Amino acid sequence: MRKLYLILACCAGPAVAAQKPIVKYLQVPVAMRDGVRLSANVFLASERARVPAILVRTPYGKGADITPNHQAFVERGYAIVVQDVRGRYDSEGAFQPLTQEVNDGDDTLNWIARQAWSDGKIGMMGGSYVGIVQWKAALANNPHLKAIFPVVSGYDEYRDRYYSTGGALKLGNRLGWMAENLRAPGYHQNFSQFVLHLPVRSADLAALGWTSPMYRDVMEHPAFDGFWRAISTKEQIGKVRVPVFSVGGWYDNFVQSDLEAFAALRQRGGVNRVLVGPWAHNMSLPFEDASFGADSSVPVRALQMEWFDQWLMGKDSRLLFKPPVKIFVMGSNLWREEQAWPPPDARPRTLYLESAGKANSLAGDGALNDKPARKAAADQFVFDPYSPVPTRGGAVCCNPRVFPWGPMDQRPVEQRKDVLVYTTKPLKHEVEAIGGVQAVLYVASSARDTDFTAKLVDVFPDGKARNLTDGILRLRYRHSLEKPELATPGEIYRVTVDAGVTSNLFLKGHRIRLEISSSNFPRFDRNANTGGAVEQAVKLVKASQTVYHDSVHPSCLVLMVMPGKR
Repeated sequence: MRKLYLILACCAGPAVAAQKPIVKYLQVPVAMRDGVRLSANVFLASERARVPAILVRTPYGKGADITPNHQAFVERGYAIVVQDVRGRYDSEGAFQPLTQEVNDGDDTLNWIARQAWSDGKIGMMGGSYVGIVQWKAALANNPHLKAIFPVVSGYDEYRDRYYSTGGALKLGNRLGWMAENLRAPGYHQNFSQFVLHLPVRSADLAALGWTSPMYRDVMEHPAFDGFWRAISTKEQIGKVRVPVFSVGGWYDNFVQSDLEAFAALRQRGGVNRVLVGPWAHNMSLPFEDASFGADSSVPVRALQMEWFDQWLMGKDSRLLFKPPVKIFVMGSNLWREEQAWPPPDARPRTLYLESAGKANSLAGDGALNDKPARKAAADQFVFDPYSPVPTRGGAVCCNPRVFPWGPMDQRPVEQRKDVLVYTTKPLKHEVEAIGGVQAVLYVASSARDTDFTAKLVDVFPDGKARNLTDGILRLRYRHSLEKPELATPGEIYRVTVDAGVTSNLFLKGHRIRLEISSSNFPRFDRNANTGGAVEQAVKLVKASQTVYHDSVHPSCLVLMVMPGKR
């Protein structure tokens, strides 16, 4: 039984401004094609008008009252529909996030279009999981969906939500999110404890107090196989035909995917936009360890209104007359507008590794040079997965109180013997790096399978080492994510570690630094170094690692650099 309420919403402005009544329906049942009913709240300015609607589908609880953000859209002439996704809060069914959102989103859009207050035009907005469901709904090609506005959401289940572009599990992100949202009532175990659980395959039990079918499915498919291909938005991007305005953050887990999605849509034509700022997952500023200036924040609600005014109300927006890419350049702390991602003018710049000599020296003694080292050389370290390199900030998710994110000084981890550090001399000219970051390495290991990590760092004149982006490669996936292949111990392999994306101006006097290691924990799970199934390992062993760098093995860092900088 739906309930009708009237609430009074104060307009922005002086206290004497007139109050506008808002029609409020709570706990409205919305039937899905299989008979399961999802619960929604509906907010309207009037019962008599037929208006466009904005749909927000959430696993975090739709609440019972209108939020100030949603109220602003109602006052602008939109209906707002906020729905608990299947299996969450007041909605029926079992929560199956990997498979449920395409059909449920499609059915909900059709339901909205049938309502007396709807004019049949619908947009979707929201961030994180609430952005993911927008991509899923777009795959259904529903004629009523006219535009979406996903924020910090990504578009691929395997490569950015569960595993990485290099095949390692995003352990802290996954277990942390699950523990925050799905744990059994009354159950609690510390984040620092359950991320250490072995085997990783049953870490859901440690984090939640119960066995998660979703997590176990993920554990059954560590490679990118047909299971992932069938549910991947990335693999089905051709089905997305609505205009997309996506927002990401340089320190958010999904930023690389947000930009890749824009680039893929751009190749097919259409009107799409992407905005990336110096933010972590919750887009809050400033960070404890860094400030990016007064211009680093953006009025996202105003952009959302412009976007939906264009596609749902037919009002010409200024957004369509601006370049489609707007990115924040850290270091200069300025916004840059481009016609495409990656920027067409960006060119690769290669910096070659020279011996780190870590045995009896301080961090930072290894060099990055414009030419390969002439003399044959190699750096070695031992990777002990029982004592992994700790994650220190970066693009992690989703609770900074237990898993800190963003820019942080990396010097504490650079002092470790299992972290190789390579640094340029102080720059004589600015270097503006915008785009993908790769470490091309010639490596050997005593293990049949192991990991190699790479982290790009901006070193300030006072020595502070600010992380920009990082990545990992599981050696068995050196050729592809689809067909793992174990290595031969001692054999030298040329591998590429995808270290993500960034936009940073390395200022004059700063230095560019690359960190190489074999762990970044708990951002990524620990490799057991045995060659067996990592998710099933209960025993971990050490691996002896070697990174070669000379004219025959020119290990290097590759940045995309804008012209006019050196």
